[in-house]
Parts: sequence; C-alpha cells; structure tokens
Amino acid sequence: MKLEPIGVVISPYKDREDAPRQGRESEVVSKIIIFEDYKEGMEGLEDRSHLIVLYWANRADRNILKVVPPSKTQKRGVFATRSPSRPNPISMCIVDLLEINGKILRVKGLDALDGSPVLDIKPYSPGIDSI
Repeated sequence: MKLEPIGVVISPYKDREDAPRQGRESEVVSKIIIFEDYKEGMEGLEDRSHLIVLYWANRADRNILKVVPPSKTQKRGVFATRSPSRPNPISMCIVDLLEINGKILRVKGLDALDGSPVLDIKPYSPGIDSI
C-alpha cells in the first residue's frame, strides 16, 4: 500500500493540546494547500459548501490500542473512539468550505495540526453522509 499526500494543512494548531477534540465544534479557520500535481482534482469544489477531509495525523502515537474517551472513565479500544492515536492515524473531518483561491482552500472546523499531510478530499453529501 502506498499513500501519497495531495496537500498539506496550514493550521493555528501547533501541538495536539491546541486542537479541539472535534473540529466541527470549532470556529477556527485553517487552510489546505493542494499540491500542484493534484490541482486539477479541485475542479467542481466551488459548488460545495462542505467537504470531508482525510488527513494523516502524523504526530499521533501509533502504538496505542486503548484510550480513555473524554466523556468516559474506562479505557476503550481505539476503534470504538475518535482518538487520533491508532495503528493507522487516518483522520476525518467535515469542514465548511469558505473560499478557494488557486490551490488554497480556506476551511472552518478542521482539527488537523499544522503541517498535517492531506490524503484526500471528498464532497460532503447530506443525503448519503448523514444517517
């Protein structure tokens, strides 16, 4: 398996402690810079109000299999949580798309740390992404 980042996050969150537990609960604006080789893949994004951003939590601990969720007192397996610490730290965030300027997306609600590699972007569709 080979993953290639399509871009990088520019975020005010420099350390894990700075980031919100859930990006949707934040009003903070971040940027996603799409690499030149993938710019063509952005065509049609201007029609979208929300995006699903998949990114690599490159500073997460990949050796943890149990964590204590924020509202719980007992450890649970990482697959039953949204902890960034997991064997493959692929993170997902639904963001508000505020603006597109060339290869730069301005988004609100992204919980990624500054410098996080972006793996993919998908359009959010309420009809199929909300149960």
